This record gives sequence, C-alpha cells and structure tokens, in this order.
Amino acid sequence: MQNQNVFSDADMQNLCQELQENSRIDAGLYQKFHVKRGLRRSDGTGVLAGITNICNVHGYVVNEGEVEAIPGELIYRGYTIYDLVHHAEKENRYGYEETAYLLLFGKLPNKNQLQAFQQCLSIHRDLPSGFVVDMMMKAPSKNIMNKLARSILSLYSYYDIDCESTSIKDEMQTAISLLAKMPVMMVNAYQVKRHHFDNQTMYMHPLRPEEQTAETILSLLRPDRQYTKEEAQLLDCMLMLHAEHGGGNNSTFTCRVLTSSGTDAYSAYSSAVCSLKGSRHGGANIKVSAMLEDFKQHVKHWDSEGEVADYIRKVLRKEAGDGSGLIYGMGHAVYTLSDPRAVILKKKAFRLAEGKDIEAEFHLLDMIERLTPVIMKEEKGTEKTFCANVDMYSGLVYRMLKIPEELFTPLFAVSRMAGWAAHRMEEIMTGGRIIRPAYKALPRKKKYIPIDDR
Repeated sequence: MQNQNVFSDADMQNLCQELQENSRIDAGLYQKFHVKRGLRRSDGTGVLAGITNICNVHGYVVNEGEVEAIPGELIYRGYTIYDLVHHAEKENRYGYEETAYLLLFGKLPNKNQLQAFQQCLSIHRDLPSGFVVDMMMKAPSKNIMNKLARSILSLYSYYDIDCESTSIKDEMQTAISLLAKMPVMMVNAYQVKRHHFDNQTMYMHPLRPEEQTAETILSLLRPDRQYTKEEAQLLDCMLMLHAEHGGGNNSTFTCRVLTSSGTDAYSAYSSAVCSLKGSRHGGANIKVSAMLEDFKQHVKHWDSEGEVADYIRKVLRKEAGDGSGLIYGMGHAVYTLSDPRAVILKKKAFRLAEGKDIEAEFHLLDMIERLTPVIMKEEKGTEKTFCANVDMYSGLVYRMLKIPEELFTPLFAVSRMAGWAAHRMEEIMTGGRIIRPAYKALPRKKKYIPIDDR
C-alpha cells in the first residue's frame, strides 16, 4: 500500500529521467580517451588482461596490424575440441567427465583415474538433507538460472568445513562437489518450477550411481527415465563443447574477478551463473529459438532461398523479428570463419535429425546461416567476416532431446562449471592482484549547496 513517504509513479519517472540526463556520455569521448569499451579494441580484438594454461580460443591472426580470419580452434589444455569429441565418439563412450578432469587437473586421465573421478562425482551428487525443500520448494523461481545461482550460494551454509579456505585441495573438493551437484539442482529446480507455476506433475527421481552426467540429466528430467545411448551421447557432446571457452568470456572473467578479490568459491561460482544468464552470453540460445519460431511463422516456404533472404533483410532493417536488427546465432567476438563448436554440433545434429520432422527446421537454420553474411554485406556494407556460433544450433538440439527451453541456459552453466573451476584455481595460484581496471571520471568539482537552498 502506498503512503506519503513513497515516491509516486510520476516522481519516480522524473527521477529516472534526471538520472539518464546526468549519466549521458558523449560517444566521442571513448575515442578521445582511448577507452577500450568491453575491453575490446576498435578492430574487435580483445585487450590482453591475463595469461592462462587452460584454454585457447583462436579465430583470427593479426598480420602487420590487420586482422585476418582463420578457421576457429578451441583447444583445452593443448587438445583440440575436435580430437576430444572424435575419440569419445570413436570409442563409443561419454567424454564430458574426461574433459572436466582434463580442465581441472591439467592432463588427460588414464582409465583408472577416469573411473575414480566418475565414482567421485557419483558420490557427491546427493544434495544435503532438507536442501530441496528449504531452498527450492519453499521459494520456487520461474527462472532456473536465478535459482541455480541462489542454490550454489546457499550450499556454503550446509557444510561444516571452512568454506573460506582457498587451499587448492579445498578448492578442488568444492569444485568436484559442485560439478556433481549442479545437474541435480538444475533438474530439481525445474521440477519445482513446473509444479508450482505450470500446475504440472513434479517428478523427483532417486539418483542412479552408475549414470554419468549426461545420463543423470536425462534420467532425472524424463517422467519415465527412459533415454537412448545416442541421445545421452549427443547431450554429452553438448556438455563437452560448452565446458570451457577461455578466460575472457564474460562469465569466466566474472569468476576470475571475484576470485581476485579473495571471496569464497560459492560466491565466485554463483556470480558466474548470474553472468551466463544474460542474453548476450549464455542466454543467446533462447534468442535463436525465438528467432527460428518467428521465421517459421513469416516464411511460407522454408526451402525458398528468395523468401528466407527477403525476411532476413526485413529483420536486419528492423522491420521484422524483435526489432533489434540482429540475426541471432550469427557472429562471435573471436571466431571469424567458423566456430568449431557449431561445426561439430551441426554435423551431429543433422545426422540425428535426418528423416525426422525436425529436419526441416535444421535446413531452415542452415539457410539462414548461409545467406546472412551475404545479405549483411549488401545491407550494411560491412566487410567483416563472421560465422554461425554454437547458439545457432544448440537450442534445436535441446528440443530434439525433449529438453524444455527453461533449461537451455542452465545446461550451459552445468557444463561450464568445469571451466569456471579451472580458472578460479588458476587465478588463486597465479593471479596475485585484485582485478581493477581504470575508468575515466568526467565530473568537475562542484560547490556543495545546503539542503535549504536546493
């Protein structure tokens, strides 16, 4: 209920307008003071902010001051993502646990080490007693990413160990525990949301110790717990592709920034989840799904290049779509000619979609991918080379696996936990200074005005 001490809507609107006026910054000042907006140079290359042994995201070379496009590479601890995915597929096994081990410990495990790591994850999957009721059922959330971030932060209160300890042994134990628990927290949060907000049945299945991460997710998510190995391996591949992407991506950099301040692991990882939630980061896959639905509604013949091209032009001109002028799923901050994750995912997805109803949607996305760079050049006059990113096909793959849209971005977080943990420990061991970039302050000194004279 409003009272005389509460701002009216008109008052609040005026105050917000004043804030906007007082916050306005001339765009030309960024060039005048050589500010690297988004920590990126004018040519799109990133400002060097650190050194890492964990991952190399390679999409261009700088030759005599000019950026040259090259096929994208994603390299975990020296191993290309192509090799990691290929060998897991060739040996007909799951690869995410091996990938997580590689990121955390810096080397590939042998069979005994991998088996021990898998058993360790299985043991740590159980959530603390009363956690689901107290942290999820009593405060359900429509957004699973918000609930995941809160759940991670809340785990701090459930352990007798010193959660402030930053010894690498304690950090590793926390990382493994969260790596194991995040899939369970994610699915439980979704089941509670489904029951509380959607008036649907809530399924809370017991854990199966023998299941790996991808299997656990599908098993807990589906009412009948049934899934094929082909489905689980496709999801496993998705987890591998999203497990890590260098120290400069927004959520990992967020994790490293908080780590540099000396805060605890749960706070750092929770902040990374909050960063990943953003539509410019992990939430982009949902934007692609919405865009695809828009194309399906407004393009009569999905196989017509002319019709698809015409609608792409309307989207770019802000005459259609969500009005942003963006073709979601196209372009990346680093990759130019190709995103290796998109290349792998597209190949696997098309193979599994062949002969199914969803195949037509994949072909529509493929056409959007092929036509957009050409039309972008015509419409915008840009010479910039850009490609489809992993978000272009990830949402459709999740749909093929019957995974609800609410879990698209949380699945990204579940996977990326391995990379966040590796970077947090690297920052603890090698950082040594709080991350604190400079900002140019514009205001001049003002003479204070007594309150009665304002």
